[in-house]
Amino acid sequence: MKVLNPEHWPRPKGYSNGIEATGRQVFVAGQIGWDETGTIVSDDFADQFEQVLKNTLTVLREAGAGPDHVVRMTGYITDRQAYLEAAPRLGAIWKALMGKHYPAMAFVIVAGLVEPRALIEIETTAVME
Repeated sequence: MKVLNPEHWPRPKGYSNGIEATGRQVFVAGQIGWDETGTIVSDDFADQFEQVLKNTLTVLREAGAGPDHVVRMTGYITDRQAYLEAAPRLGAIWKALMGKHYPAMAFVIVAGLVEPRALIEIETTAVME
């Protein structure tokens, strides 16, 4: 896997501009902040983000993959302000679960998600060599 950052561009914080990868692809459906029983863990944005990452890593483990195999994540959030306010906690959660691996990422603000209490949903693509 190779991080792509055009010459003379500053290194982005918390994500990569691009990732080049070759290998077996693993696609993880959009994960939300519920536990294995289908119960939303909290109405707190950071708590839901943490559960989303845990759920994503659980699915990835089924394929023998881990955080270092993630090449792309697309997140959908319902509240921009909640995201911004939670940002310091999100960074700590990311480092605890994903380490220093930063895939190509995008976040989109949406009017709502299918699960009414969900504040965030993230879909993930991983590539295993």
